[in-house]
Amino acid sequence: MTDRPVRVLLAEDQGMMRGALALLLGMEDDIEVVAQVAAGDAILDAALAHRPDVALLDIELPGRSGLDAAADLRTRVPDCRVLILTTFGRPGYLRRAMEAGATGFLVKDGPVEELAAAIRRVLAGETVVDPALATAALSAGPNPLTGRESDALKASADGATVADIAARLHLSESTVRNYLSSAIGKTGTRNRMEALREARSQGWL
Repeated sequence: MTDRPVRVLLAEDQGMMRGALALLLGMEDDIEVVAQVAAGDAILDAALAHRPDVALLDIELPGRSGLDAAADLRTRVPDCRVLILTTFGRPGYLRRAMEAGATGFLVKDGPVEELAAAIRRVLAGETVVDPALATAALSAGPNPLTGRESDALKASADGATVADIAARLHLSESTVRNYLSSAIGKTGTRNRMEALREARSQGWL
C-alpha cells in the first residue's frame, strides 16, 4: 500500500449504476476512479491505458463477459487486482471468477462501505468473497459440464437446430446430439432449453 489513492477501473453496463458507483467511491479519500467502461471488450484497453490497481467488473457485459476480461487482465495487466461485483450471486460464477484470477467477489446489494473496504483488502493481497456465496459454492460442487457441452448449450440459445450448432462448432450432428444429451443428463432436465436455463442459473455458462 502507498500514500497515493487506489486507482480503480469500473466496468458496468448500466449507466446510472456506473455513475452512482463512481460517485460513491470517489467520496473515499483513498480511492480514485480513473476509468469507466460500459462493455466487456473495452476493459483490457482501458486497463492498459490507465494501469489501475483494482478493476471492479460486472459479469454480464456486452461484448465480452467480466469473467473473460478478468482472465485477460491476469495475463496482460498482472499487477491489477480484479474484484467482481454482480447482481447474480451464483456459485458457478464464483468458481469461474476465481479460476479467471479474480481476488474478490461481491454482490451489488451490499453497502458501499463494504465495497470500498473490499477494494483496499484485495489491493493488500487478501481474497474477499461474499460469505453466503462462498458457502453456497462449496455445497454446490464444481461445474459438471465439459467445455464442449457448454459450447453446445450456448450455441442452442437462439433456438438453433442441431445442424446449425454442428456447423457453428465444426462438429458432426451426432457429436452435437451426444453433447446436448449429456448436458441434459448432468443438469437433470428434460430438454436442451431447460438444460440451458439450469446451467445459466447455476452460473456454469
